[in-house]
Amino acid sequence: MHTVALAVASLVVLLHLYFMALEMFYWTRPLGRRVFRLNEEFAYQSRLLAANQGLYNGFLAIGLAWGLAMGPAGHGIQLFFLGCVICAGVFGAATVGRRILWIQAAPAAVALLLMLATR
Repeated sequence: MHTVALAVASLVVLLHLYFMALEMFYWTRPLGRRVFRLNEEFAYQSRLLAANQGLYNGFLAIGLAWGLAMGPAGHGIQLFFLGCVICAGVFGAATVGRRILWIQAAPAAVALLLMLATR
C-alpha cells in the first residue's frame, strides 16, 4: 500500500505542475481558456493574477516532490505539503467552484490518508 500512497502523491505533484503551466503559460491561450472556461477578454485582464496563482501551485508541487525525494525521512514534509494542497483546494472550492474540490483537494486527501495509513 505504501507504493500506492507514493503513486497518488506523485500524481498530486504532476497535477500541480499541470496547473502551474496552465495558469502561468496557457491562461490566455485556447487550452487555458477552455480548461478554465474563460472568455478571451477576461483571460487577458486576469493573466497576471493567474500567473501568480500558478507560481504558488508550482511551489506546492516542488515542495511535495522534495518530500517524496527524501523517502521516509521526508514523511513530515509530504504530510505538510499534502495538507497545504487540501487547504488550497477547499478554499478554491468555496470561493471559485466546487469542481476544484474534486480536482485538487480530493487527490491530495487520498494521498494524505494513504500516507498516514502506511506509516
